[in-house]
Order: sequence, then C-alpha cells, then structure tokens
Amino acid sequence: MGREGREVTRTPTGPAPVPEPEEFRAEARRWLSKVADHRGPQGREWGHGDDSVAVFENWTEDEEHAHTARIRAWERVRHDQGWGALGWPEEYGGRELPAYYEQLYRAEEAAFDVPRRTEIFPVTQQLVAPAIRIWGTDEQKRRWLRPMLRTDELACQLFSETEAGSDLAAVRTKAVRDADGDGWVLRGHKVWTSGARVATWGVAVCRTDPDAPKHAGITVFLVRMDAPGVTVRPIRQMTGGSSFNEVYLDDVRVPDTDRLGPVGAGWRVTLTVLAAERLDSGTLGLDNADRALDLARNLPRPLTGGEQQQAADLFVRTLVQRLIGLRVTAALVAGREPGAEASVGKLYATATMRATTDLVQQLLGPRLAADTGEWGTFAWTEHLLGAPGYSIAGGSDEIQRDILAERVLGLPREPRPAEPHARTPKEVAS
Repeated sequence: MGREGREVTRTPTGPAPVPEPEEFRAEARRWLSKVADHRGPQGREWGHGDDSVAVFENWTEDEEHAHTARIRAWERVRHDQGWGALGWPEEYGGRELPAYYEQLYRAEEAAFDVPRRTEIFPVTQQLVAPAIRIWGTDEQKRRWLRPMLRTDELACQLFSETEAGSDLAAVRTKAVRDADGDGWVLRGHKVWTSGARVATWGVAVCRTDPDAPKHAGITVFLVRMDAPGVTVRPIRQMTGGSSFNEVYLDDVRVPDTDRLGPVGAGWRVTLTVLAAERLDSGTLGLDNADRALDLARNLPRPLTGGEQQQAADLFVRTLVQRLIGLRVTAALVAGREPGAEASVGKLYATATMRATTDLVQQLLGPRLAADTGEWGTFAWTEHLLGAPGYSIAGGSDEIQRDILAERVLGLPREPRPAEPHARTPKEVAS
C-alpha cells in the first residue's frame, strides 16, 4: 500500500513544524477515510455491527490468534503510513509530535471501522516500548523498539504472582546466573497475564538477590514466550473465556543481553512500566459508558425519572474522566511525570465502569439475563462480569488510595506486616 495523505517531511535542522490540532485532526480524517469505512454518526450506528462491550474478551485460543492478526495488520498500516508512534523520533517510525496528539488521533479513529485493540497492544506500545527506550542499551533499542511499535513483536507483563498480591516487590520468581556467567536461569510462576498466548516476549520481574532489601534485589528480563521451559495455562473467567493466563518458568535460560536495566535496579524499571500503565488506565471504560448512554437514548420506552438521573450522572462522569485524562496529558506535555492525576484517573475509571453497569442493569432488567438474540442486550453481561476485575488490574483501588493518602495528603503510612526481606532505614524513610 502506498503512503496516503500528508507526507511527513524533515528539514536539515529537525522535524517538520507541529501542525495545529484541528489541522492534524482533519488530516487524520482524510487519511482514515481512504483506508477504512466510516461507522456512522459519532462513530457508532445503533443496532448494527458488533455489539460487544466485553471488558475481557471471551475468545478461544484460535480466535485470539485470529483477532490479534487482524489488529496487527491494521497497526502495521498505521505505522507505515506515519500514523503510529506519533510521539516517537523518526528513527523509530515516528513524527515527534506532542504526546496528546495520540489522543487526538484516537478520537478521529473511533469514527471508523477498524479493529479494536486488545490489551496486549497498548501494553507493548505504551508500556514496554517506553521502558526499553529509558532503560535499554543501544543494541536493545535497535532490536526491539521499531518491531514493537510496529507490532511485529508483542510483549506481555510477567509481573503478578499468587502469593505477592498487590505487593509486587514481594516477587519470588528467581533468576540466578548460569554456570558460564553470561546468562540467567529463571524459575517461578506468574499469574493474570493478558495476551500470553499471542505474545513474543514477556517482561519478567525476578528476584536476583534474596539477601538484599526487598526493593533492591530485583532485576527485569525480557523472556521469549516460546523458550524451552515457558508454559502458558489459560485461566477460566466468569464469562467462560480465557483472556488471561498463568505462566510457569521452569529453568528458562535467558541471555544477559535480554536483561533490561542494571542488575538490582529492577524495581525502578518496574515503576516505569507501572506509571505508564496507570496513565493508560485513565481512559478505561469510556467506550462502554458512551455505549450505555446510546442504549438510554434508543430504549423503546420513556426513561423513568430515576433512569434519567442515572444517565445524566454517567454522562457527567465521562466528561470528568476525560478532563482528568487531559490533566495527565498536560503534565506529559509540560515534561513532568504525572503523580496524583494518574491514580485519581484509575480510581475514577473503575467508578465509571461501576456506574455503567448500574445504568445498564436498570435499563435492561431481565433482558440482560436472557440471551434472546436481541442486539445490544445480553452482550452487556460481558461488561457486568468483567468490570469488577479492573478494580484490581493495573494497581488495585486500595493501592491507588494508599498512594493518594500517603504521597499527596501526607497521611502516615499504614502499618506493614513483618516482611521476609529486611528494609534499610533509607527505604523506610522513602
């Protein structure tokens, strides 16, 4: 496919001037109209097309591979035509535009019939790739960044463990030097890993020094998901599907060239990924909230007073959540790392998802519980059963409240139980 739309030109002194936001959006609409079909008014046509509002997809392994292939094909077109990696340097296929231009593009793309990205795509492009850009060696950047931004290679997170809960620093998966000293052997078990069946790489948080203070003895590795010793086992969801997995690492050999960041600095590398995850989570649930408001507008009966109030509350919530997202973006544009905004956005997003569920239950009643084949009714069970998971995923609501209480309001830290690894006075003070 030849490049369409505006060519990205470079001057000898640097990138082309940044287009005005409205100019950029118009340019995006022109390009999208050439490569995709329009979905109709406001990007949605009620009663037609896919009525899925799943939070966690309910796919078989074959279906997950097929959907991933379609999304990947679209992401490659975007990247090759200059509409992916918008904020990245030219050497990685980007245009060096301000961070919020990605949001401007997404707003235009929503009006077109393109594959809806599953979780592994933002994990790869918005979490893992930026961490590699910060912590990777020059060789690692050359090897991984462009393929990940183009989605030739996909990455999942091997973070959570069954006994660590929300305390990621309590990780027990071990990495020890091999006999030759030029590689590592990983042993452990990870859980709740989305996209493990289709990922090329897994970003594994491992303990490399059991005698060091808890946060100091951690190192991060990129692990081939098809390496000997890696076993992926799907976890059955309430909906019947399996969109996340547990991953066993049984004597998996990893070369030292696949270590990300210094030995023992893995906690700082992990925080880089987690910060990006919370920034991305602030937009969670907005598509489904908008769809619930469409349901209220198209209900074949008048809304009761209580339903009108619920719908109005959800509408206001979506506006506030988008404003929080803009505050996060403004922090990025100003060159600082968002703090409280990211945690507030995550908390607000999970509350919006609960409000969406409450409104849909009120509007549909028994039609939500029986699959009659009617468009836009029983499909909402996928949202109802999946939404509670995001009060845990990406940092639980309780963790976000602790962050706000301790780091923003200055309240004293909650008492911690005895920990298996001693903490230094410096750690306690931090």
